[in-house]
Amino acid sequence: MTEVEVVQLLVSPEHRLAGRPSGGPPAAPDDELVRQVKVRGGLGLVGDRYFGRRAHRDAAVTIMAAEHLPLDIDPGVGLLQTRRNILIRGFDIDSCIGSTISLDTGAGPVTFSVNRPARPCAWMDVTIGPGAQRVLRGGGGVRCTPLSDGVITLGTAALSVIEGPPAGQ
Repeated sequence: MTEVEVVQLLVSPEHRLAGRPSGGPPAAPDDELVRQVKVRGGLGLVGDRYFGRRAHRDAAVTIMAAEHLPLDIDPGVGLLQTRRNILIRGFDIDSCIGSTISLDTGAGPVTFSVNRPARPCAWMDVTIGPGAQRVLRGGGGVRCTPLSDGVITLGTAALSVIEGPPAGQ
């Protein structure tokens, strides 16, 4: 078990970074950053754009480590720019691909299957600043399937790797 901090949570009903980045993203609604999220096993975050979408079941939730944010490009960068769902501090989540993890912010553990990297796209150079896509390679977070229901809130949390990646990964 590792003590981490849940720094930010984002639930967005819209997929705002679609198409070509040259035109810039549409304005974000004021309520995308939240203090808590409801998680539903196999479905995602209640109210999020990927909730219950069959095509995104293996990638319904994206978790990112705050340590990988390109603060030298934009000191105010966070989930509004990266479009990830859960920003944690204190653990290298990118090293957990192929693992099952649990995150407990006090309401009981929520488990996730960490399936694949969240690869940064060209939008990162628009929403964060030039060079952000390159900087985020290998640290853009992970795409996960929630395996259990629960609630995640901002603040101190316990993160555990329940099952490591298969041998040879």
